[in-house]
Amino acid sequence: MAQESIRVDVGIVGGGPAGLMAALLLKRRGINAAVVERRSEDQIYRTHRAGILEAGTVEMLVQSEIDSRVLTHGHEHRGTVLSFNGQRQRIDFQDLVGRSVWLYPQNEVFLDLATAWQREGGAIFWSADHVEVHGVDSTHPSITFHDSAEDQRTIEAELIIGADGSRSSCRRLIPESVRTDYFTSYPYAWFGILCEAPPTAAELIYANSDVGFALISQRNERVQRMYFQCDPDTDPEEWTDEEIFDHIQRVLGENGDVRLKRGPIIERTVLPFRSYVCDPLTFGRLVLAGDAGHTVPPTGAKGLNLAFSDVRALVPEIAEFLGRLRGAAPGGGATALEEPLLRYSRTALDRVWKAQNFSYWATNLLHREPGDDAFAQRRRRGEFDAITGSRYGRAFFADCYTGWTGDWK
Repeated sequence: MAQESIRVDVGIVGGGPAGLMAALLLKRRGINAAVVERRSEDQIYRTHRAGILEAGTVEMLVQSEIDSRVLTHGHEHRGTVLSFNGQRQRIDFQDLVGRSVWLYPQNEVFLDLATAWQREGGAIFWSADHVEVHGVDSTHPSITFHDSAEDQRTIEAELIIGADGSRSSCRRLIPESVRTDYFTSYPYAWFGILCEAPPTAAELIYANSDVGFALISQRNERVQRMYFQCDPDTDPEEWTDEEIFDHIQRVLGENGDVRLKRGPIIERTVLPFRSYVCDPLTFGRLVLAGDAGHTVPPTGAKGLNLAFSDVRALVPEIAEFLGRLRGAAPGGGATALEEPLLRYSRTALDRVWKAQNFSYWATNLLHREPGDDAFAQRRRRGEFDAITGSRYGRAFFADCYTGWTGDWK
Protein backbone atom coordinates (compact mmCIF):
# COMPACT_ATOMS: atom_id res chain seq x y z
CA MET A 1 0.00 0.00 0.00
CA ALA A 2 1.41 3.36 -1.09
CA GLN A 3 1.51 6.23 1.38
CA GLU A 4 1.41 9.90 0.54
CA SER A 5 1.15 13.09 2.58
CA ILE A 6 0.16 16.56 1.38
CA ARG A 7 0.23 19.88 3.20
CA VAL A 8 -2.53 22.50 2.85
CA ASP A 9 -3.89 25.42 4.80
CA VAL A 10 -7.31 23.86 5.37
CA GLY A 11 -8.43 20.23 5.24
CA ILE A 12 -12.14 19.69 4.55
CA VAL A 13 -14.04 16.52 5.43
CA GLY A 14 -17.11 16.43 3.20
CA GLY A 15 -17.41 17.11 -0.52
CA GLY A 16 -21.04 18.21 -0.61
CA PRO A 17 -22.14 21.79 -1.30
CA ALA A 18 -20.89 23.18 2.05
CA GLY A 19 -17.42 21.68 1.76
CA LEU A 20 -16.97 22.56 -1.90
CA MET A 21 -18.24 26.12 -1.52
CA ALA A 22 -15.87 26.64 1.40
CA ALA A 23 -12.96 25.30 -0.67
CA LEU A 24 -13.76 27.60 -3.59
CA LEU A 25 -14.21 30.75 -1.51
CA LEU A 26 -11.00 30.02 0.40
CA LYS A 27 -9.17 29.66 -2.91
CA ARG A 28 -10.46 33.09 -3.94
CA ARG A 29 -8.57 34.44 -0.90
CA GLY A 30 -5.36 32.58 -1.75
CA ILE A 31 -5.96 29.87 0.86
CA ASN A 32 -5.38 26.32 -0.39
CA ALA A 33 -7.59 23.45 0.71
CA ALA A 34 -8.03 19.74 0.10
CA VAL A 35 -11.36 17.92 0.27
CA VAL A 36 -12.02 14.33 1.38
CA GLU A 37 -15.41 12.74 0.65
CA ARG A 38 -16.59 9.24 1.59
CA ARG A 39 -19.13 9.00 -1.23
CA SER A 40 -18.49 8.93 -4.96
CA GLU A 41 -19.21 11.98 -7.08
CA ASP A 42 -22.02 10.09 -8.82
CA GLN A 43 -23.63 9.05 -5.53
CA ILE A 44 -23.90 12.65 -4.39
CA TYR A 45 -25.20 13.88 -7.73
CA ARG A 46 -27.93 11.23 -7.84
CA THR A 47 -29.20 12.09 -4.35
CA HIS A 48 -32.30 14.24 -4.82
CA ARG A 49 -32.68 16.81 -2.07
CA ALA A 50 -34.06 20.27 -1.42
CA GLY A 51 -34.19 22.72 -4.27
CA ILE A 52 -35.26 26.14 -2.97
CA LEU A 53 -32.41 28.66 -2.80
CA GLU A 54 -32.67 31.89 -0.85
CA ALA A 55 -31.68 35.18 -2.42
CA GLY A 56 -28.37 35.19 -0.50
CA THR A 57 -27.50 31.67 -1.65
CA VAL A 58 -28.09 32.60 -5.29
CA GLU A 59 -25.95 35.69 -4.76
CA MET A 60 -23.09 33.51 -3.51
CA LEU A 61 -23.33 31.20 -6.52
CA VAL A 62 -23.46 34.06 -8.99
CA GLN A 63 -20.70 36.18 -7.46
CA SER A 64 -18.22 33.38 -6.76
CA GLU A 65 -17.05 32.98 -10.38
CA ILE A 66 -17.89 29.31 -10.58
CA ASP A 67 -20.08 29.46 -13.72
CA SER A 68 -23.16 28.26 -11.86
CA ARG A 69 -26.17 27.54 -14.05
CA VAL A 70 -28.62 28.77 -11.40
CA LEU A 71 -29.79 31.76 -13.45
CA THR A 72 -30.05 29.83 -16.74
CA HIS A 73 -31.35 26.45 -15.53
CA GLY A 74 -33.04 27.48 -12.29
CA HIS A 75 -36.53 28.95 -11.98
CA GLU A 76 -37.22 32.20 -10.16
CA HIS A 77 -40.18 32.02 -7.78
CA ARG A 78 -41.49 35.43 -6.84
CA GLY A 79 -43.95 33.98 -4.36
CA THR A 80 -45.44 30.83 -2.91
CA VAL A 81 -48.91 29.58 -2.02
CA LEU A 82 -50.23 28.54 1.40
CA SER A 83 -53.37 26.41 1.41
CA PHE A 84 -55.68 25.45 4.27
CA ASN A 85 -58.56 23.04 3.60
CA GLY A 86 -58.54 24.09 -0.05
CA GLN A 87 -58.44 27.85 0.62
CA ARG A 88 -55.30 29.29 -0.98
CA GLN A 89 -53.41 32.48 -0.25
CA ARG A 90 -50.41 33.59 -2.31
CA ILE A 91 -47.44 35.15 -0.50
CA ASP A 92 -45.95 37.67 -2.95
CA PHE A 93 -42.26 37.82 -2.04
CA GLN A 94 -41.39 40.61 -4.44
CA ASP A 95 -44.21 42.87 -3.31
CA LEU A 96 -43.60 42.22 0.38
CA VAL A 97 -39.80 42.12 0.72
CA GLY A 98 -38.45 42.80 -2.77
CA ARG A 99 -36.67 39.51 -3.36
CA SER A 100 -37.26 36.03 -4.79
CA VAL A 101 -36.19 32.46 -4.22
CA TRP A 102 -34.96 30.11 -6.93
CA LEU A 103 -35.96 26.52 -7.63
CA TYR A 104 -32.65 24.81 -8.39
CA PRO A 105 -32.10 21.25 -7.09
CA GLN A 106 -29.28 20.64 -4.65
CA ASN A 107 -27.68 18.00 -6.85
CA GLU A 108 -27.32 20.66 -9.58
CA VAL A 109 -25.74 23.04 -7.07
CA PHE A 110 -23.32 20.23 -6.22
CA LEU A 111 -22.51 19.64 -9.89
CA ASP A 112 -21.72 23.34 -10.40
CA LEU A 113 -19.40 23.39 -7.40
CA ALA A 114 -17.68 20.05 -8.09
CA THR A 115 -17.08 21.02 -11.72
CA ALA A 116 -15.62 24.38 -10.72
CA TRP A 117 -13.35 22.92 -8.03
CA GLN A 118 -11.96 20.25 -10.33
CA ARG A 119 -11.66 22.65 -13.28
CA GLU A 120 -9.51 24.90 -11.07
CA GLY A 121 -7.29 21.99 -10.08
CA GLY A 122 -8.53 21.71 -6.52
CA ALA A 123 -7.51 18.60 -4.59
CA ILE A 124 -10.43 16.28 -3.88
CA PHE A 125 -10.57 12.60 -3.00
CA TRP A 126 -13.86 10.84 -3.76
CA SER A 127 -14.87 7.42 -2.35
CA ALA A 128 -12.46 7.76 0.57
CA ASP A 129 -12.48 5.07 3.24
CA HIS A 130 -11.22 4.85 6.83
CA VAL A 131 -11.45 8.65 7.14
CA GLU A 132 -10.16 9.88 10.49
CA VAL A 133 -9.36 13.34 11.80
CA HIS A 134 -6.52 13.71 14.30
CA GLY A 135 -5.10 16.39 16.55
CA VAL A 136 -7.86 19.00 16.47
CA ASP A 137 -6.85 19.98 20.00
CA SER A 138 -3.23 20.44 18.87
CA THR A 139 -1.40 22.79 16.52
CA HIS A 140 -0.99 20.06 13.87
CA PRO A 141 -4.38 18.60 12.88
CA SER A 142 -4.55 16.08 10.07
CA ILE A 143 -6.87 13.79 8.09
CA THR A 144 -5.90 10.21 7.28
CA PHE A 145 -7.80 8.03 4.82
CA HIS A 146 -7.59 5.45 2.07
CA ASP A 147 -8.32 6.84 -1.38
CA SER A 148 -10.32 5.09 -4.10
CA ALA A 149 -7.20 3.13 -5.12
CA GLU A 150 -6.79 1.96 -1.49
CA ASP A 151 -3.61 4.01 -1.08
CA GLN A 152 -3.13 5.48 2.39
CA ARG A 153 -3.02 9.26 2.44
CA THR A 154 -2.55 12.02 4.99
CA ILE A 155 -3.59 15.65 4.72
CA GLU A 156 -1.75 17.94 7.12
CA ALA A 157 -3.39 21.31 7.71
CA GLU A 158 -3.60 24.28 10.02
CA LEU A 159 -7.36 23.86 10.37
CA ILE A 160 -10.03 21.25 9.67
CA ILE A 161 -13.56 21.98 8.43
CA GLY A 162 -16.09 19.28 9.27
CA ALA A 163 -18.73 19.45 6.54
CA ASP A 164 -19.58 15.76 6.63
CA GLY A 165 -23.34 15.89 7.01
CA SER A 166 -25.88 15.12 9.71
CA ARG A 167 -24.09 11.91 10.77
CA SER A 168 -20.86 13.81 11.17
CA SER A 169 -17.88 12.00 12.64
CA CYS A 170 -16.15 15.37 13.01
CA ARG A 171 -18.84 16.60 15.38
CA ARG A 172 -18.06 13.75 17.75
CA LEU A 173 -14.53 15.15 18.14
CA ILE A 174 -15.96 18.03 20.16
CA PRO A 175 -15.98 16.61 23.70
CA GLU A 176 -19.39 16.20 25.35
CA SER A 177 -18.06 18.33 28.19
CA VAL A 178 -17.61 21.19 25.70
CA ARG A 179 -20.59 20.95 23.39
CA THR A 180 -24.30 21.18 24.03
CA ASP A 181 -26.61 19.15 21.77
CA TYR A 182 -30.04 20.76 21.27
CA PHE A 183 -32.54 18.35 19.73
CA THR A 184 -36.21 17.76 19.10
CA SER A 185 -37.94 15.17 16.95
CA TYR A 186 -41.27 15.15 15.15
CA PRO A 187 -43.98 12.46 15.23
CA TYR A 188 -44.39 12.44 11.46
CA ALA A 189 -42.30 12.18 8.30
CA TRP A 190 -42.61 13.13 4.63
CA PHE A 191 -43.52 10.63 1.93
CA GLY A 192 -41.70 12.05 -1.10
CA ILE A 193 -42.15 11.18 -4.75
CA LEU A 194 -40.71 12.16 -8.09
CA CYS A 195 -43.12 11.73 -10.98
CA GLU A 196 -42.85 12.26 -14.71
CA ALA A 197 -45.37 15.03 -15.25
CA PRO A 198 -45.34 18.77 -16.01
CA PRO A 199 -45.72 21.17 -13.08
CA THR A 200 -49.12 21.27 -11.38
CA ALA A 201 -48.58 24.92 -10.42
CA ALA A 202 -46.15 27.69 -11.33
CA GLU A 203 -45.06 28.11 -7.69
CA LEU A 204 -44.82 25.82 -4.67
CA ILE A 205 -47.99 25.03 -2.75
CA TYR A 206 -47.74 24.30 1.00
CA ALA A 207 -51.04 22.74 2.02
CA ASN A 208 -52.69 21.76 5.32
CA SER A 209 -56.02 19.96 5.68
CA ASP A 210 -57.93 17.64 7.97
CA VAL A 211 -55.90 14.74 6.51
CA GLY A 212 -52.50 16.36 7.02
CA PHE A 213 -49.86 18.19 5.00
CA ALA A 214 -48.72 18.13 1.37
CA LEU A 215 -46.19 20.08 -0.69
CA ILE A 216 -46.40 20.50 -4.45
CA SER A 217 -43.02 21.31 -5.99
CA GLN A 218 -41.08 20.70 -9.20
CA ARG A 219 -37.68 19.57 -10.39
CA ASN A 220 -37.96 20.77 -13.99
CA GLU A 221 -40.47 21.05 -16.82
CA ARG A 222 -40.87 17.27 -16.98
CA VAL A 223 -40.52 16.06 -13.37
CA GLN A 224 -42.55 17.02 -10.31
CA ARG A 225 -41.52 16.66 -6.67
CA MET A 226 -44.33 16.12 -4.16
CA TYR A 227 -44.53 15.27 -0.47
CA PHE A 228 -47.24 14.40 1.98
CA GLN A 229 -47.28 13.83 5.72
CA CYS A 230 -47.02 10.22 6.87
CA ASP A 231 -46.04 8.05 9.82
CA PRO A 232 -42.23 7.63 10.09
CA ASP A 233 -42.66 3.84 9.86
CA THR A 234 -44.56 3.98 6.57
CA ASP A 235 -43.46 1.52 3.88
CA PRO A 236 -43.56 3.53 0.62
CA GLU A 237 -44.04 0.39 -1.44
CA GLU A 238 -47.39 -0.29 0.20
CA TRP A 239 -48.96 2.67 -1.61
CA THR A 240 -50.09 2.48 -5.22
CA ASP A 241 -49.50 5.41 -7.52
CA GLU A 242 -53.22 6.13 -7.62
CA GLU A 243 -53.51 6.11 -3.82
CA ILE A 244 -50.62 8.58 -3.55
CA PHE A 245 -52.09 11.06 -6.02
CA ASP A 246 -55.60 10.72 -4.59
CA HIS A 247 -54.34 11.45 -1.09
CA ILE A 248 -52.39 14.54 -2.17
CA GLN A 249 -55.46 15.78 -4.06
CA ARG A 250 -57.55 15.41 -0.90
CA VAL A 251 -55.09 17.62 0.98
CA LEU A 252 -55.31 20.24 -1.79
CA GLY A 253 -59.08 20.01 -1.90
CA GLU A 254 -61.33 17.89 -4.11
CA ASN A 255 -63.36 20.78 -5.48
CA GLY A 256 -60.71 23.44 -5.93
CA ASP A 257 -59.12 24.77 -9.09
CA VAL A 258 -55.79 22.97 -8.50
CA ARG A 259 -55.81 19.53 -10.09
CA LEU A 260 -52.68 17.40 -9.83
CA LYS A 261 -50.79 16.60 -13.00
CA ARG A 262 -50.22 12.86 -12.73
CA GLY A 263 -47.62 10.64 -14.30
CA PRO A 264 -45.40 7.61 -13.65
CA ILE A 265 -43.76 7.73 -10.21
CA ILE A 266 -40.03 7.20 -10.67
CA GLU A 267 -38.88 7.56 -7.07
CA ARG A 268 -40.52 7.25 -3.66
CA THR A 269 -39.03 7.55 -0.20
CA VAL A 270 -39.96 8.30 3.41
CA LEU A 271 -38.02 11.16 5.02
CA PRO A 272 -38.05 11.40 8.83
CA PHE A 273 -36.79 14.73 10.11
CA ARG A 274 -35.65 16.48 13.27
CA SER A 275 -34.26 19.74 14.58
CA TYR A 276 -30.70 19.71 15.94
CA VAL A 277 -28.04 22.26 16.88
CA CYS A 278 -24.49 21.73 18.14
CA ASP A 279 -23.10 24.58 20.24
CA PRO A 280 -20.33 25.61 19.77
CA LEU A 281 -19.45 24.92 16.14
CA THR A 282 -15.74 24.96 16.87
CA PHE A 283 -13.21 23.19 19.06
CA GLY A 284 -9.47 23.81 18.84
CA ARG A 285 -8.49 23.57 15.17
CA LEU A 286 -11.88 22.15 14.08
CA VAL A 287 -14.93 24.03 12.80
CA LEU A 288 -18.27 22.58 11.70
CA ALA A 289 -20.36 23.79 8.77
CA GLY A 290 -23.73 22.77 7.36
CA ASP A 291 -25.56 19.66 8.51
CA ALA A 292 -22.56 18.59 10.57
CA GLY A 293 -23.48 21.35 13.02
CA HIS A 294 -27.25 21.63 12.66
CA THR A 295 -30.26 20.15 10.90
CA VAL A 296 -33.74 21.54 10.34
CA PRO A 297 -37.02 20.02 9.21
CA PRO A 298 -37.50 20.58 5.46
CA THR A 299 -40.67 22.66 5.77
CA GLY A 300 -38.89 26.02 5.74
CA ALA A 301 -36.39 25.08 2.98
CA LYS A 302 -33.45 26.12 5.17
CA GLY A 303 -30.99 23.20 5.11
CA LEU A 304 -28.78 24.03 2.12
CA ASN A 305 -29.25 27.75 2.66
CA LEU A 306 -27.98 27.49 6.24
CA ALA A 307 -24.94 25.56 5.00
CA PHE A 308 -24.13 28.39 2.61
CA SER A 309 -24.66 31.05 5.27
CA ASP A 310 -22.23 29.11 7.50
CA VAL A 311 -19.63 29.21 4.74
CA ARG A 312 -20.23 32.89 4.12
CA ALA A 313 -19.57 33.63 7.80
CA LEU A 314 -16.68 31.15 8.10
CA VAL A 315 -14.37 32.03 5.22
CA PRO A 316 -13.36 35.55 6.37
CA GLU A 317 -12.79 34.25 9.90
CA ILE A 318 -10.51 31.51 8.59
CA ALA A 319 -8.58 34.16 6.67
CA GLU A 320 -8.14 36.15 9.88
CA PHE A 321 -7.20 33.04 11.86
CA LEU A 322 -4.47 32.16 9.35
CA GLY A 323 -3.29 35.76 9.29
CA ARG A 324 -2.90 35.75 13.06
CA LEU A 325 -1.21 32.38 12.90
CA ARG A 326 1.37 33.69 10.46
CA GLY A 327 1.94 36.90 12.35
CA ALA A 328 0.11 39.10 9.83
CA ALA A 329 -2.16 40.35 12.61
CA PRO A 330 -1.45 41.04 16.29
CA GLY A 331 -1.39 37.92 18.41
CA GLY A 332 -1.72 37.20 22.07
CA GLY A 333 -1.55 33.49 22.63
CA ALA A 334 -4.02 30.69 21.88
CA THR A 335 -7.07 32.64 23.05
CA ALA A 336 -6.46 35.51 20.62
CA LEU A 337 -5.62 33.06 17.84
CA GLU A 338 -8.89 31.18 18.19
CA GLU A 339 -11.11 34.27 18.57
CA PRO A 340 -12.01 34.41 14.85
CA LEU A 341 -13.21 30.79 14.99
CA LEU A 342 -15.27 31.45 18.12
CA ARG A 343 -16.72 34.55 16.45
CA TYR A 344 -17.73 32.39 13.47
CA SER A 345 -19.59 30.03 15.81
CA ARG A 346 -21.49 32.88 17.45
CA THR A 347 -22.37 34.53 14.13
CA ALA A 348 -23.47 31.30 12.47
CA LEU A 349 -25.52 30.13 15.45
CA ASP A 350 -27.42 33.42 15.59
CA ARG A 351 -28.73 32.72 12.10
CA VAL A 352 -29.18 29.00 12.77
CA TRP A 353 -31.55 29.71 15.65
CA LYS A 354 -33.58 32.13 13.55
CA ALA A 355 -33.90 29.41 10.92
CA GLN A 356 -34.72 26.79 13.55
CA ASN A 357 -37.51 29.00 14.88
CA PHE A 358 -39.02 29.57 11.43
CA SER A 359 -38.71 25.91 10.42
CA TYR A 360 -40.24 24.69 13.69
CA TRP A 361 -43.07 27.24 13.49
CA ALA A 362 -43.87 26.51 9.83
CA THR A 363 -43.75 22.77 10.46
CA ASN A 364 -46.24 23.00 13.31
CA LEU A 365 -48.48 25.38 11.37
CA LEU A 366 -48.71 23.11 8.35
CA HIS A 367 -48.81 19.61 9.87
CA ARG A 368 -51.38 17.78 11.94
CA GLU A 369 -50.12 16.18 15.13
CA PRO A 370 -51.20 12.58 15.76
CA GLY A 371 -54.15 12.75 18.12
CA ASP A 372 -55.03 16.38 17.33
CA ASP A 373 -58.62 17.20 18.22
CA ALA A 374 -61.01 19.63 16.53
CA PHE A 375 -59.83 22.50 18.74
CA ALA A 376 -56.21 22.07 17.64
CA GLN A 377 -57.09 22.16 13.96
CA ARG A 378 -59.41 25.16 14.33
CA ARG A 379 -56.72 26.99 16.33
CA ARG A 380 -54.27 26.20 13.55
CA ARG A 381 -56.75 27.64 11.06
CA GLY A 382 -56.88 30.83 13.13
CA GLU A 383 -53.10 31.08 12.96
CA PHE A 384 -53.18 30.56 9.19
CA ASP A 385 -55.76 33.35 8.81
CA ALA A 386 -53.71 35.68 11.05
CA ILE A 387 -50.61 35.18 8.88
CA THR A 388 -52.24 35.31 5.45
CA GLY A 389 -54.91 37.90 6.26
CA SER A 390 -52.48 40.69 7.15
CA ARG A 391 -49.78 42.31 5.04
CA TYR A 392 -47.57 42.29 8.13
CA GLY A 393 -48.13 38.57 8.64
CA ARG A 394 -47.42 37.83 4.99
CA ALA A 395 -44.30 40.00 5.12
CA PHE A 396 -43.04 38.07 8.16
CA PHE A 397 -43.42 34.80 6.27
CA ALA A 398 -41.80 36.24 3.13
CA ASP A 399 -38.85 37.70 5.04
CA CYS A 400 -38.16 34.40 6.81
CA TYR A 401 -38.65 32.24 3.72
CA THR A 402 -36.46 34.32 1.39
CA GLY A 403 -33.66 34.55 3.92
CA TRP A 404 -33.22 37.74 5.95
CA THR A 405 -30.72 39.26 3.54
CA GLY A 406 -30.22 42.11 5.99
CA ASP A 407 -28.06 39.63 7.95
CA TRP A 408 -25.45 39.44 5.19
CA LYS A 409 -22.29 41.45 5.72
